Amino acid sequence: MLNNFFIEDHVKNALQEDIGFGDITTDYLTNEEDRMSCVLNTRVDGIFCGKNVFEMVFKILSPSINIKFYFNDGDVIKKGDKIADIEGPARYILMGERTALNYAQRMSGIATETNKYQNAVGEFKARIVDTRKTTPGFRAFEKYSVKTGGGSLHRFNLSDCAMIKDNHIKYAGSLTKAVEKLRQHISHAHKIEVECDTVEQVKEAVNCGADIIMLDNMSLDMMRECVKLIDGKAIVEASGNVNLNTVYDIASTGVDIISSSAIVAKAPTLDLGLDM
Repeated sequence: MLNNFFIEDHVKNALQEDIGFGDITTDYLTNEEDRMSCVLNTRVDGIFCGKNVFEMVFKILSPSINIKFYFNDGDVIKKGDKIADIEGPARYILMGERTALNYAQRMSGIATETNKYQNAVGEFKARIVDTRKTTPGFRAFEKYSVKTGGGSLHRFNLSDCAMIKDNHIKYAGSLTKAVEKLRQHISHAHKIEVECDTVEQVKEAVNCGADIIMLDNMSLDMMRECVKLIDGKAIVEASGNVNLNTVYDIASTGVDIISSSAIVAKAPTLDLGLDM
């Protein structure tokens, strides 16, 4: 998902944004030949994510910066763990510190939050998936972080899957009409998902052959009824009012997928530090 070409382009833009016309603090406090060593450590427990992106920040600034990692993406890290040793030209380590931490803290925070949700599902089959409620320009990194944390991915963008929501149904005239029209035009490789908030809509979605049926903001009893009604004829997704206090009960209804924007939109950054 994250190839080096994509990472490099994104990181260059981030560095340009942060450095601007020059780091007036570091430029006047250091000389080109000065070197320093520092440690990337964690101040809290979590799931580490963003290794290649963190490293790319410093590689772009100076190929003379050496980084030795002790953890990989997806590894559990504990408060006080040393994640990496960094050594090289002081000017460029200091210049890149904030950008590198921004990536690693955000990505590790999402991976950690996702892992909490997936673990909260317990013994049930439901998979935790993300949504398109992501930070503009940062979606690929956020979705990679979800995957690293043990979650699964919903559609990456609008071209991945046809999703019929309430406004689409109103515009088309009915749920069935919307599905029929899409079937005439989309590729055989694309699935059709329908968002339903009533049992009657679910019945209609089953009858017209929807591939995925989303149960939107339904009560637990309604979800159980709909899972029985669908009876394996479509993938069942639950969405709405998903948090760490509700996700286990939602999973117990028998749904296949639980989608939540919270694993990205409400994930706190993980407290990582770069210290001499």
